Amino acid sequence: MSSEALWLFKQLNLHLELEGRFQPREKGLSLIEGAAENENTLCSRQRNAKVEDLWSLTNFFGFATETFVLAVNFLDRFLALMKVKPKHLSCIGVCCIQLAAHVVEEECNIPSAHEIIRISQCKCTVSDLKRMEKIISEKLHFEFKATTALTFLHLYHTIVLCHTSERKEVLNLDKLEAQLKACNCRLVFSKAKPSVLALCLLTLEVQTLKSVELLEILLRVQKHSKISDSDLLYWRELVSKCLADYSSPECCKPDHKKLVWIVSRRTAQNLQNSYYSVPELPTIPEGGCFNGSESEDSCEDMSSGEESLSSSPPSDLEGTFFFELKPKPKWQTLSCRS
Repeated sequence: MSSEALWLFKQLNLHLELEGRFQPREKGLSLIEGAAENENTLCSRQRNAKVEDLWSLTNFFGFATETFVLAVNFLDRFLALMKVKPKHLSCIGVCCIQLAAHVVEEECNIPSAHEIIRISQCKCTVSDLKRMEKIISEKLHFEFKATTALTFLHLYHTIVLCHTSERKEVLNLDKLEAQLKACNCRLVFSKAKPSVLALCLLTLEVQTLKSVELLEILLRVQKHSKISDSDLLYWRELVSKCLADYSSPECCKPDHKKLVWIVSRRTAQNLQNSYYSVPELPTIPEGGCFNGSESEDSCEDMSSGEESLSSSPPSDLEGTFFFELKPKPKWQTLSCRS
């Protein structure tokens, strides 16, 4: 075995040990699955729709697949811990994609809070986002570099390519990543072990290619990962059905095209001239500085009436948004200070 293969299997062993730590609580996911759709209870359809929104945001801002997969992981881990009202889901989703972007993307490629609120049409303020980000971060114990199905998909893919004599382009990683995104849009797959879900995608693709060599390599990977045949068969059937449904013309899916703003002639005529011309900037005096009472980007309406993060204890913040899921049959309300 080559030094590269040894390193890959060492990484695989490490992530196999970690994957359970970053999986959403199955009991919490089951409660969402069984929930009726109303204004006080989050159901699986609403969660799935929000993940599709995150996929659209990922495409719009040009984020990496890892950013999207991490955002879904954060979302599901949080929803499995807390009872969330549907009206707060939009704010939570935007926070998750922002947190994931800060882990994966270059800082210069991360949109501002104002921009992501505008594009996502999230009905919340910048202050809301900051408060929600604090709550999510604390509930996830600031563990953002999670082991996900994408982690295993990349590892398995590289391991296969290291051991095969076939052409490297046979297994299309972009296609596999797109299929994983489709699975992420179904809540049920958050119950699967990330290693199992990734192996299901690869085995289905290899079966399509009808490659005996690649299948034998994956069988060795399955044995090394200690994935049972029954688990693999169960989840592979669900994945296969999901991908078949997703590829059908009847299925609504996120638009992969870059969003383009189309402005009518009448609207264009009514827009202020400042949208089309660069204004003359006033001369900046030497030695000048920002006045403490002014801001570079004024947003009084975005933050009026909101308390600062430092003045609001965590329990107060959480109490305004959610109930916490306890390992008991009934929901219990977080204690809030009067």
